Amino acid sequence: MPDPTMLERRVEALFALAADALPPEAEQVVHDLLTALETGAVRAARRGDDGVWRAVPWVKRGILLGFRVGRLVELGADDSAFHFFDKHTYPTRRLTVADQVRIVPGGSTIRRGAYVAPGVVCMPPMYVNVGSWVGAGTMIDSHALVGSCAQVGARVHLSAAAQIGGVLEPVNASPVIIEDDVTVGGNCGVYEGTVVRSSAVLAAGVVLTRGTPVFDLVRETVYRGSAIAPLEIPSGAVVVPGARAVKGGFAAAEGLSLQTPVIVKYRDEKTDLATALEEWLR
Repeated sequence: MPDPTMLERRVEALFALAADALPPEAEQVVHDLLTALETGAVRAARRGDDGVWRAVPWVKRGILLGFRVGRLVELGADDSAFHFFDKHTYPTRRLTVADQVRIVPGGSTIRRGAYVAPGVVCMPPMYVNVGSWVGAGTMIDSHALVGSCAQVGARVHLSAAAQIGGVLEPVNASPVIIEDDVTVGGNCGVYEGTVVRSSAVLAAGVVLTRGTPVFDLVRETVYRGSAIAPLEIPSGAVVVPGARAVKGGFAAAEGLSLQTPVIVKYRDEKTDLATALEEWLR
């Protein structure tokens, strides 16, 4: 395994070259980077000592380099269920029993360059994209997506049809962060670099984006993202779908309202009992 500092230098040097000027060694550098991502030696985003999550730009440049050097090929031809066409640098990741990841049969895929920790449970069909990180003991339920470079902590439950957005460009943009012990309800969508802090609960149907205002009824405040900072959901917050009235004569006359997430409480023993049922499935 190459030293991460040396790998960073090689990636940065190659990324600065034009596509037609890349040397043959570029493909090996991409291979080394994807292997480092899969083993957890490097990550596409990290939490600093100040608690702020930041993207690791050189890692994202390396992933983009992989698309640049990749050739479009036919993959999975010996398996009609997974017959597809993609860059040869990004096949599906091959796991073994030694990885200690449960992948229930039925059409799930983990792409090369994704870290999936021991104890993760994958219910079919689900998808984990390149550069993402999934922590130990997490369950990824049916039709759930972990987008490119998204960071999902330990003991998280991504319920059915949950969508965790990813981002490759711009390279300095932080991906979606789901910290440890978070419960993400069915049909939730978390996008545009949103940070969900540890032990929060997103009820089914909650959608979070950088531009989504989240109203905290407990602390009587409103959380918003900005052009320079993502939306953050506080630790332990219980978020449910809500609505707020639309101002204006026509809107008022028609009784229109807009969807908005609302924090109705912070996690307590009753909440923990309700979310502990999933442990029986592990």
